Amino acid sequence: MAKVIANMSMSLDGFVADPSDGVEHLFGWYENGDVAIPTAAPELTFQVSEASAAHLRGAMENVGALIVGRRLFDITGGWGGRHPLDVPVFVVTHSVPDGWPREDAPFTFVTDGVESAVAQAKEVAGDGWIGVGSKIASQCLNAGLLEEIRVDLVPVLLGGGIPFFEGLTCAPVELEGPRVIEGTGVTHLYYTVKSGENK
Repeated sequence: MAKVIANMSMSLDGFVADPSDGVEHLFGWYENGDVAIPTAAPELTFQVSEASAAHLRGAMENVGALIVGRRLFDITGGWGGRHPLDVPVFVVTHSVPDGWPREDAPFTFVTDGVESAVAQAKEVAGDGWIGVGSKIASQCLNAGLLEEIRVDLVPVLLGGGIPFFEGLTCAPVELEGPRVIEGTGVTHLYYTVKSGENK
């Protein structure tokens, strides 16, 4: 059964983007090493440290579907029609954007909530992971659907911006871990959400 995992690069003070949605201070670790990690997008190859390469390969080889919010979909311009991980993407939204869906793009627009998005993603992900973004992670956590949290912790203080988690109605949430991988310019932290205790 597919596992629902939230994985984001995060500043030491808890933000996954600055107030203008910028991520340049958080994504430096994707290009500060000697190990090339290609993606499904020909123009995008990560250059990371050896430790971060193992972390990235594990995610890229195992993810079976993604769930994102409409805001991220709009900011990225729908990734030009195909996500760099080349997996089905479910977009949680109140309304389907003009010009979508498209037969040649693996995006499904879900207008009836995150629970429906998770159910649909599990149908296509098989035994793969379902990756969720920050806004969706909070919704999944509130619904008791999030199983793991992975933080790519970057040594920077942004002082404000978009938090990893907000609007939690199930807090406090207890986690097990972390398992730690020390990369260059980033520390990868793996936590398991304790089941049955956070609803």
